[in-house]
Amino acid sequence: MKVGIIGGAGYTAGELIRLLLHHPEAEIAFVHSSSNAKNLLTDVHEGLLGETDLKFTDRLPLKSVDVLFLCMGHGKSAEFLAENQVPANVRIIDLAQDFRLAGAHDYIYGLPELNKAEITKALHIANPGCFATAIQLGLLPLAANWLLHSDISVNAITGSTGAGVKPAATTHFSWRAGNMSIYKAFRHQHVPEIRQSLAQLQPGFEASIDFIPYRGDFARGIFCTEVVRIDPAVPEEEFVKLYKQFYETAAFTHYVDRDLDLKQVVNTNKALVHVEKFEDKLLVTSVIDNLLKGASGQAVQNMNLMFGIDEHAGLDLKPSAF
Repeated sequence: MKVGIIGGAGYTAGELIRLLLHHPEAEIAFVHSSSNAKNLLTDVHEGLLGETDLKFTDRLPLKSVDVLFLCMGHGKSAEFLAENQVPANVRIIDLAQDFRLAGAHDYIYGLPELNKAEITKALHIANPGCFATAIQLGLLPLAANWLLHSDISVNAITGSTGAGVKPAATTHFSWRAGNMSIYKAFRHQHVPEIRQSLAQLQPGFEASIDFIPYRGDFARGIFCTEVVRIDPAVPEEEFVKLYKQFYETAAFTHYVDRDLDLKQVVNTNKALVHVEKFEDKLLVTSVIDNLLKGASGQAVQNMNLMFGIDEHAGLDLKPSAF
């Protein structure tokens, strides 16, 4: 598979390049970046030193690729596609939020645990958001069993890479180190896509998703907790059973019978989920790497599904557990 990447200088693009360089069935044809044209990829992505001598380009040889990854800022993907004619046979995977909500387009929402069959037949994929991925994977088994009937409380903390590569006041080391803060409480842009997926499994879902996002003082990962009201008469073992059944055939999402931490998933495409019952409440914990399962790793997983190859291709990664 010949691969093109648009918007090659950011964190998600850097991780995508790293994965594709070692993918057994993919070859990077070009990495587009107008501001870095003719510079080596390693001038920006120094973690790739010794692995590639590819250079950024400001050209768009779109006819030379089988799949195109869009790694630009939100709103830029739709703008790029309006200005450039991508051949009809070229598959597109958009990592921005431009096409995640259903509308007048043919993009399939690329959460394999939800839409695997549709992804395998798709030409165009809208890759889910990082928070949205972690939160949905904690709630999908409940929605599939029509168990979401009251407001859902969600707290999730993300690493600084979730804010992107461009420096900002809240990503500055001297501010972020040893610090923690809330942002976009109750109004985060990922909530609509979460609601859309839950309603797909549980039509008529209308409960509030009270999502409080936090900035953490680490670089990578998302640690998420969700509290859902349940029937206190149902034993914890029944909830564990339905989670295990739901993810029984999932390639990267696993139910775990122990407390979770970020180092179990950082640097991998895995998502881990755990539940505990407290009287009439179910506490769900889910963890992912925001740049991999939350972005570039999931994008490669979607590419694998689209081309009918092993879902794990290029994604057998070791967690940074120590």
